[in-house]
Amino acid sequence: MQSTSIVQAPALKPGDAVELIRRAAALIFDVDGTLAETEELHRRAFNHAFARHGLGWHWDRAVYKDLLRVTGGKERIRAHHERLRIAPSLSDEDIAELHRIKTAHYAELIETGCCPLRPGVADLLAAALSRGQRLAIATTTSHGNIDALLSQALGKRWAADFDAIVAGDDVRHKKPASDVYLEILARLKLAPMECVAIEDSANGLIAASRANIPVLVTRSMFFRDDDFSEARFVLDDLSGLGRPGRGCRSKN
Repeated sequence: MQSTSIVQAPALKPGDAVELIRRAAALIFDVDGTLAETEELHRRAFNHAFARHGLGWHWDRAVYKDLLRVTGGKERIRAHHERLRIAPSLSDEDIAELHRIKTAHYAELIETGCCPLRPGVADLLAAALSRGQRLAIATTTSHGNIDALLSQALGKRWAADFDAIVAGDDVRHKKPASDVYLEILARLKLAPMECVAIEDSANGLIAASRANIPVLVTRSMFFRDDDFSEARFVLDDLSGLGRPGRGCRSKN
């Protein structure tokens, strides 16, 4: 029996979380923290890059949790440097090189197989495909990071199952701006209420909500205490959402 807890709006019944998923024409997934608990590997990869660059920086979990409020790896590096108030500032080239080293090391860590998909994710993806639902990804991470994770978890041809993939570098503004979700809706040619966004952070919830997309939150390691009061549902994980059921219903 599943022990997944659900925090819901008063008007909703426990079974409605499953029904919300089944009724959607498309499921739109965040990546880091949502599909897999990747943030600890990102933290380790950042520290590796800092050591290689001779900066003497080290992000412990408390520091990294605070920096996660800044979306985007390069933006996070710059924000940390500015908080240190050390002159001269890092150049764009320095930051790009740090991020390149970090991204390469992250891929190496992922390739060890140490970061599986979170509970329920694989079943939900398989069930959605069997029901004829469309899948999409809306994330602030890079295409390289997405591919590193999902090639390991789902196989080299994973992208064939997704109708739209929008990463942070594809849009002008990253989450909590709604840019990635608005771009996803344009590519899918769907209305917001025909979709469900699956997120793990307040920034992700805000981004999807600004695009008027219903949001289901799956709590992750670094964002468990975020404010999720605007989400349709808040789950500990996605277990049970992929169990067999009726096909998705027409919205027309």
